[in-house]
Amino acid sequence: MLKLPSITEVETSRADLFAFRIDGEVSRDDMSAMADYMNDVFDRFEQIDMLMIFDRYEGAEAGASLSWETLKSRFRSLSKVGRYLVVGAPERAAELIEIMDNLIPVKAETYDDEAAAWRALGAERVAP
Repeated sequence: MLKLPSITEVETSRADLFAFRIDGEVSRDDMSAMADYMNDVFDRFEQIDMLMIFDRYEGAEAGASLSWETLKSRFRSLSKVGRYLVVGAPERAAELIEIMDNLIPVKAETYDDEAAAWRALGAERVAP
């Protein structure tokens, strides 16, 4: 499970669904670590879905998406990500959503209600 200062993986009931809670400011180090983690995921799965849940998001550090691992994961996601859902993204999260839209070339499905997103994915959060 990925646990970074601003990005925490949420355990799910589906092995091919990767959910993350975004909290605070996303740093370049956090974005690079997540990209590295997702490259490992892409090695293990033919295709996955992703869910990004925003809590107390404070923006992304300048240049957060400009690492080698991030660029590599962008390319690999072309064939690896089926659905990309975003929950509760505040207006100021537009920059990170844009970064993630660049990281994952799948149009983001946005939801205001976390439960609705989980239902749309046919999945549940699993308590750690």
